[in-house]
Amino acid sequence: MTVTTRFAPSPTGFLHVGNLRTALFNHLIAKKAGGQFILRLDDTDPERSKQEYADAIQEDLEWLGITWDRIERQSDRLDRYSEAADQLRAAGRFYEA
Repeated sequence: MTVTTRFAPSPTGFLHVGNLRTALFNHLIAKKAGGQFILRLDDTDPERSKQEYADAIQEDLEWLGITWDRIERQSDRLDRYSEAADQLRAAGRFYEA
């Protein structure tokens, strides 16, 4: 069984102890199971998300010895989210907020 875990910080500021705890546990679980650890940057807030914070997150994790198998950015999936929203809207199952 392959286990994949992820750590999904928003690059809107620097990491704190709670972030690091989550990253560490998810990394250890994935590695113990021979799985993958994904760093998923939740960068869907274009006004607050900054590359400098994304870089700092990666540097801090590397400094702690936490490495990832791949990086994903939520902003790369906005088209997919839009398609899914359109399908739900067409089916009358989308709640407009």
